[in-house]
Amino acid sequence: MLKWCRRAVVGLLLAMGAGLSSAGMAQTWTDVIAPDMRFKIEMPAPVDRGTVDEKQASFDGLRTVYQATAGGQNFDFDYVDYQPDFISQRDSKQMAYEIGRGAAEKAFPKDKYKYMRDEAITLEGWDGYALDIESEKGDGVVMRTYFVKNRLYRLLATYAPDEASKAAVRRFVESFKVSDTR
Repeated sequence: MLKWCRRAVVGLLLAMGAGLSSAGMAQTWTDVIAPDMRFKIEMPAPVDRGTVDEKQASFDGLRTVYQATAGGQNFDFDYVDYQPDFISQRDSKQMAYEIGRGAAEKAFPKDKYKYMRDEAITLEGWDGYALDIESEKGDGVVMRTYFVKNRLYRLLATYAPDEASKAAVRRFVESFKVSDTR
């Protein structure tokens, strides 16, 4: 969780420090589809895929990470499977809050950042959490966390203070679909 927050902070700081315009956001997008067909998401091309072996007893395998950039903005998506009954024995709304909200106030103090969206959400009936944070300059970070069956999905994207950048982040977040039904 802390690594994910650190990436958000670094991405936001890079976006703010660079003052990049995202006029070049009109680039090619590609569909990322899970090998097991459980999700689909659109990301700017090219997309880098990797795995991370996080040693947590509750995990049932490696965390899979997809990363892309467009116009100086970061687009990160990852997922990890939990042990078969781990999530069903817990409150998935509370888990989504804890992971989705995590250490955000430490990384993004409320006296310096505006919390545009900070609430529990659902995706096709599955519990999740939305956290959108913006700086005084108008750039920011959008984070989504979802629990679908035994899988945790996390989306993170940074944006510059212009409409093209924000539209790219909306496209990324709104494109995320899961095949599992509730």
